[in-house]
Amino acid sequence: MPLIQSALDKVSPNVLADVAITALLIYWLFSLIRGTRAVRLVIGVGLLILVYAAAVTFDLRLLAVILQTGAYVGLFALVVVFQPELRRALDRIGRLGSLSWLVPAEQATVEHVVTEVARAAQRLSVEQHGALIVIERETGLQEIAETGVMLHADVSADLLVTVFSPRTPLHDGAVVIRGDRIIAAGAILPSAETTVPLERFGTRHKAALGITEQTDAIVVVVSEETGQVSLVERARIVRDLDEARLAASLMTMLNPPTAGSLFGPEHGPGRVAPAVRHLALRARSGSPGNGQPSTADPSGGADDPSDAPGAERAS
Repeated sequence: MPLIQSALDKVSPNVLADVAITALLIYWLFSLIRGTRAVRLVIGVGLLILVYAAAVTFDLRLLAVILQTGAYVGLFALVVVFQPELRRALDRIGRLGSLSWLVPAEQATVEHVVTEVARAAQRLSVEQHGALIVIERETGLQEIAETGVMLHADVSADLLVTVFSPRTPLHDGAVVIRGDRIIAAGAILPSAETTVPLERFGTRHKAALGITEQTDAIVVVVSEETGQVSLVERARIVRDLDEARLAASLMTMLNPPTAGSLFGPEHGPGRVAPAVRHLALRARSGSPGNGQPSTADPSGGADDPSDAPGAERAS
C-alpha cells in the first residue's frame, strides 16, 4: 500500500494529460495507416527493433552496430516509403486549421449540385454508361483537375451525361466539381493503396478508392457493366443507390448545417432540402430510379459497412 500511495502521489494532472495526448497521437497515427501497405512495413520495423533490443541484451556487438548504422539510413528511407501516409497526415492537420466552416457554402448551391449530380447518375445508370464524378470538399483537387481538361462550366445533368457518353474524348476520365462548377473533365485519379483485394472492383471503383484514401472528396461512380450507382467516401463504398437516396446522402455530406461523413459516428439525420425531399417522395410513390435496393437510409445515412449488404469498406 505505501508503494501504491507513493506512485499515486507522483501522478499529477500534467502527467495524465501527457499520457492521454500521447495515446491519442499513437491511435491517430495507426488510424492513418490502417488498411494500407504501410501496416506490414510497421510490423517489419517493429521486428527490427526487437532484434536490436535482443542484440543489446545479449551483447551481440557486431549485430547491434549493423542495426544502428542501418537505422540512420532507414530514417530517410521511411520518409520515402511512408510518403502517402505522411501526406495524408499533414492534409488532416491542415483541415483542422481550415476556416472554411466560417464561410459555408450556400444552401441553394449545395441543393443545385446534389440534384444535378443525382439526376445525371440516374440517367447514366439507365443507359449503363460509366461515370466517375468527384466532388471537392476541404482538400483542394487542383493537381488532379490539371491532369484533365479544364472546363469551368456550370454543373448540370445534361453536361455530365454528355461528358460520359461513349465515344467522347473525356468519358474515360473523372469529372471534378468544385462548388457549383465543373472545373475539369477527363482527370486521372491516383490508384488505391488499400490492402483489401481489388480484383472485385472495376477501374472506376479503384480510382474512387484511391482519391478518397488521400483526400476528403466524395465520389459518385456509375458502373458501365451493371449500371449500378455507388457512393465512395474515405475509401468506403455504398452500392445500389437510386436517385433519391443518392441525393439524400450527398445532401447530408455537403449541406452546411449537417456536413460530415456518411460513415462516421458524427453522422446524424440532417435536414433534407426540398428538391431532395421531392425525389424521395417520388421514389416512395413507385419510381425509385434504377429499382435496386439501397444501403443508405432515407435521411442520407448508411448502415454500418460491416453489416450492410451493399456497403464495403476498403480501408
